[in-house]
Amino acid sequence: MPRVVFMCGPAGSGKSTVARRLEAGGMTRLSYDQEAWNRGLRDMPLSDEAHEQISADLRQRLIQLLDRGQNVVLDFSFWSRSMREEWRRLVAEYGVIAETIYMATDKQTCLNRLRARARAHEDDFIITHSIATEYFDHFEPPTDDEGPLTVQR
Repeated sequence: MPRVVFMCGPAGSGKSTVARRLEAGGMTRLSYDQEAWNRGLRDMPLSDEAHEQISADLRQRLIQLLDRGQNVVLDFSFWSRSMREEWRRLVAEYGVIAETIYMATDKQTCLNRLRARARAHEDDFIITHSIATEYFDHFEPPTDDEGPLTVQR
């Protein structure tokens, strides 16, 4: 049975750092940010159209990977419970119970990290303070009743 990990947390929480470690350990990493960057998109937030196109493409790639029995880390924010439930239902069709790694990083640390970003990775988007604050303030932390959950601080 393939393993699927949801990286969950606001911008700047450390999701991609952990996801890259999982990728180095053999998992396939799928990322909205990487996909946007690959398409030449450099501004966040993405337009609704771009977000929908990327989402559809990532779903298709995830399905292909699950069909091949590959382990996948979804390096998304999974900012809302409804988003997590939607993707959880998708992987459940393949008999997979997704694990969630929640990066419970405090707001100031997230904002400091975003301010210090110097595009160390090609998909390190520069996010304004106001957008980063909005992302953090609207983030819905996962709860134990959503399934396997690991909280990293």
